[in-house]
Amino acid sequence: MKEMLKQYAAYNIWASGKLFSIILSLSEEQQQNEMPSSFTTIYKTVFHMWDAESIWWQRMKLQEKINVPSKNYNGSMQEVIAGLSEQSKLWDAWVNAASDLALDHVFQYQRMDGSQFKQPIWQMILHVLNHATYHRGQLVNMLRQLGIHKIPSTDFSTWAVAKR
Repeated sequence: MKEMLKQYAAYNIWASGKLFSIILSLSEEQQQNEMPSSFTTIYKTVFHMWDAESIWWQRMKLQEKINVPSKNYNGSMQEVIAGLSEQSKLWDAWVNAASDLALDHVFQYQRMDGSQFKQPIWQMILHVLNHATYHRGQLVNMLRQLGIHKIPSTDFSTWAVAKR
């Protein structure tokens, strides 16, 4: 399990970086352009990704009060991407240093609606990394809607072959 999570954490950084370089080359107008998706702009989608990774990190660290980045921050796309990138690096470092016992530890957390859940850390981390993949797919679709068609592959298999 640990080896898989290590690979997914590294892949998450790599795949997001591929899209971030394209996103940062867009105008602010393009980043804020409204279009059909879970979050209506590229900016809101990237911010949501940062919110999610940050919230799960804080839950895992058993913080009493969860700080949601988008509630207290209104930075540029470059700053949001920097925040998300740093958060992704924290996940990568944690997974690489974690023992099997730490990964198997069952923790309890409270969702935003107040409901309580318990699950092993490894399942939560897999969820966090899978969540990022889901939203990267949406970002690719949004980039295509903006007329950008030169988008590099962010498939896990592409990363796996490239890292050899």
